[in-house]
Amino acid sequence: MTNEYLDKIPSLLKEVREKNPLTHCITNFVTVNDCANAVLAIGASPIMAEDVDEVEEIVHIANALVVNIGTLNHQQIESMKVSSAQANKTNTPITLDPVGVGVSKLRNETTIDLIKNYKPAVIRGNITEIKSISQLFNLIDETNTAKGVDACDDDAITQNNLKANGEIIRKTAEKLNTVILASGPIDILSDGKTTIAIYGGDEMMPLITGSGCMLSAIVGGCVGATTPFEGALLAILAMNKAGEKARAKVNENKSGTGSFRTFLIDALYNTDAEELKSESKIEIL
Repeated sequence: MTNEYLDKIPSLLKEVREKNPLTHCITNFVTVNDCANAVLAIGASPIMAEDVDEVEEIVHIANALVVNIGTLNHQQIESMKVSSAQANKTNTPITLDPVGVGVSKLRNETTIDLIKNYKPAVIRGNITEIKSISQLFNLIDETNTAKGVDACDDDAITQNNLKANGEIIRKTAEKLNTVILASGPIDILSDGKTTIAIYGGDEMMPLITGSGCMLSAIVGGCVGATTPFEGALLAILAMNKAGEKARAKVNENKSGTGSFRTFLIDALYNTDAEELKSESKIEIL
């Protein structure tokens, strides 16, 4: 059954590269350059506008909107709301990256507002962030301690907790009427009906600032050319394979995390659709 998803990967990547979707990213200043380069590498076209006086016009011509709350401020929040409202008017898919939700009242309130009022097509976060959202919407009652922008060690998705985490993500996606991609040692993707575990990537990926932000940005680009579920799947498969190839280059060159970051973007640029189709491992939960 997994073949039906992997068989589509070449045509999905071709769509992204042919359509070159304009991807409007309101993201954080820590990772904005990497996000732009990642979007370009996958075959989409980034624009990183966030002044409230122009974002409505930018969204009007964009194919996708990515909202990342990594370095929130009140001016940026207003731009996020104006952009998201325009995206709803133009039926432009929104990808939300709720960086650090659960850490502060401001992040929690902003995340709730964006989800309730602007209906993102995709929510992409680590498992701790997704569980925090589940708690904010009263879908689970377990206690999580958010750890900055990183996933809590206790939350790491493993074979032992895969089904339980998959059910949390499925229920949350169903309740919020969205697609959720929770990334980690094993990634989980769900639209509330179909839930998929995705294997791959490399343990060096969380050691560079921005790997999750880059993933959310390319999710946005892919969704801008395809559909929320298929775009998110293509993005995570491409990112995982790029991480594996980047690590191999690091090992070959006896280098480190700085080189890994460069190799990662190189590998995204050289994404091979047939390789993704034949080498990716996914499982229906």
